[in-house]
Amino acid sequence: MSSTLFRTKNVEQSILDTEEPEHALKKSLSALDLTVFGVGVIIGTGIFVLTGKVAKETAGPAVALAFVVAGVVCALAALCYAEFASTLPVAGSAYTFSYASLGELPAWTIGWDLVLEFALGTAVVAVGWSGYIRSLLDNAGWHLPAALGSREGAHGFGFDILAAVLVLVLTGILVLGMKLSARVTQVVVAVKVTVVLIVIIAGAFFITGSNYRPFIPKAQPVQAGSGLQSPLVQLMFGWAPSNFGVLGIFTAASVVFFAFIGFDVVATAAEETRNPQRDMPRGILGSLLICTTLYVAVSVVVTGMQHYSKLSIDAPLADAFKATGHPWYAGVISFGAAVGLTTVCMILLLGQTRVFFAMSRDGLLPRFFSRVHPRFKTPHRPTILLGVIIAILAGFTSLSELAELVNIGTLFAFVVVALGVIILRRTRPDLHRSFRTPWVPFLPVVSVLATLWLMLNLPAETWLRFAVWMVIGFVVYFLYGRSHSRLGRHEETTIEEVRQHGE
Repeated sequence: MSSTLFRTKNVEQSILDTEEPEHALKKSLSALDLTVFGVGVIIGTGIFVLTGKVAKETAGPAVALAFVVAGVVCALAALCYAEFASTLPVAGSAYTFSYASLGELPAWTIGWDLVLEFALGTAVVAVGWSGYIRSLLDNAGWHLPAALGSREGAHGFGFDILAAVLVLVLTGILVLGMKLSARVTQVVVAVKVTVVLIVIIAGAFFITGSNYRPFIPKAQPVQAGSGLQSPLVQLMFGWAPSNFGVLGIFTAASVVFFAFIGFDVVATAAEETRNPQRDMPRGILGSLLICTTLYVAVSVVVTGMQHYSKLSIDAPLADAFKATGHPWYAGVISFGAAVGLTTVCMILLLGQTRVFFAMSRDGLLPRFFSRVHPRFKTPHRPTILLGVIIAILAGFTSLSELAELVNIGTLFAFVVVALGVIILRRTRPDLHRSFRTPWVPFLPVVSVLATLWLMLNLPAETWLRFAVWMVIGFVVYFLYGRSHSRLGRHEETTIEEVRQHGE
């Protein structure tokens, strides 16, 4: 039984499956498209919100170093993603990579994890976008009915119509084709990056040097119930959690990591890239480098404009400009955040549908969902199904407590991909790799350890919810996926042919 659970799908077969006419995606993306996708999904609520919270509660002005730490952890993982995505340019990202290196059950596990990660990420961002738009409408004197403006609504019932409509519109754009999605993303990303640059350039004129003192505030005991550092750290290592100080920087890194989520989504578009061997590494590493640079610059500017102890948690960038007597910039930042969240939503939804599509093409989910649209060459069936489900989820469900599942899901994928690089180097040294992760196995091992450290800093409740979702996934796999696996059926056919030949 163990041999069937860890059977691997070789790289050649994975690539061959992408050439089946009914299950083949259209190749239309360039390195620029991939980089824009990466920047579009990475820059979101993380930089607009988390900077103030982490600076005020955990790291002080050293939040810039926290962004560097989180960026380095992501860079280690990105190097591993780049090797896999260029060697195995097939939809599915970490799921497909795991199937080729670790085996079917680990691949199912990471695929199931990514479905949850992208679904929750899309819904959370859609709800955040809705909040920004309602605020802008209220300022203009337009007010939505209470029952349609938020989940609370009137008499305890409500439906967030704006969040749901956003998801449905983006679903339609994804069905119509990847090139259209790329064009929409390019326009929105241009607006979003412009807003970030305004923050950096304009804010630099309002920096006061005294606001950086102390750059690393003295360590303080964590207050009960703060939830910033996981009790798992103290349990495993005997370290008392603390705010600020050097350890506070690492704690902050596990929180601001949310701002980097998304670069791995670029790998899900490998099958739709014209020259994946060249363009996938450029798109993954390029988008991560751009965003890390912008994040560090923004955090340095905002903590220089206003003392970290006075930063607001809800809108630190906008409120910092208000504190310096320039409220006009606050409006520009709010508009940029609202516009920018649309691309985050769309690319997370794109990533989820591609993972779902890859799993269904392998038979682990119903094959009905692996047929592409005859005209647009997009996986329209899973896109529509998941789009409707997420729209309902965003409209009805309060997701604040589940948002951290997005973090742990992404980090788990990083661990699996890094291990996969090591294993595939040993099992398939003959494969042509247009991009090679340097210093294997040292760098992937460091990536695993750094990622696990960030995971340990997440609250214990997040680990519990993640475990529950994984248990549900195992049940689905053993009741359906294992018996319907195309790889399993191929092996059964081969064994039967051998038996008949022997007779």
